[in-house]
Amino acid sequence: MATNTSAQTGDKPIQLYSLATPNGQKIGIALEELGLEYDAHLIDISKDIQYEDWFKKLNPNSKIPVLVDRQPPGEDKQPLTIFESGAILIYLADKTGQFLAPMGTRQRYETLEWLMWQMGGVGPMFGQANHFHRAAKEQIDYAKNRYLDEAKRLLKVLDTQLNKTGSYVSGNDYTIADMAIFPWVQFFTKNYKEKLDDNAYSNIDRWLKVIGDRPQVKKGLKVCSKDG
Repeated sequence: MATNTSAQTGDKPIQLYSLATPNGQKIGIALEELGLEYDAHLIDISKDIQYEDWFKKLNPNSKIPVLVDRQPPGEDKQPLTIFESGAILIYLADKTGQFLAPMGTRQRYETLEWLMWQMGGVGPMFGQANHFHRAAKEQIDYAKNRYLDEAKRLLKVLDTQLNKTGSYVSGNDYTIADMAIFPWVQFFTKNYKEKLDDNAYSNIDRWLKVIGDRPQVKKGLKVCSKDG
């Protein structure tokens, strides 16, 4: 995979501009699971690459990941640029007909509601918890406790759902919802294990093991990693 920090592009149909954070890892996992050809360009947000003019043309919100598809479906063959990880996952699933049930089916909307749950809850809350515990210059107990408690609540919601389904997040099938939630939960349970109740999330532990053992997931987690 190519790794660049400029507007340079590769020769594959799909160009990914990202970093191996939980939000970026979702797309690396999806691309590997789908078997699509792509070039990966590392965007080092610690160097403010995301604020450079060339990148803001791809995503005016200056966030990773961004995906450019040079061979989009349909009659319009102009390259298609998509930002927001949830939107990218839906696009890739619809493009390939994999990991998301067809339009109008119950299974599709159950998957999408859990994808939105991750986008609107898990990502922001886990991210804020991590910020106030590890990055904030000022230690604010109220903020630390508030976001940690919400993270624990969300983990319990997920554990209860997995107990109900017995397999994956939205049912018996592995979907883009699992791909979206997995990197965040893996990150948080690993880095905040000492702050979580032992044996409180047994269903999550099982789910993490099943998904984490997938070869494509192992590859996807490393896409756009600073460690290569």
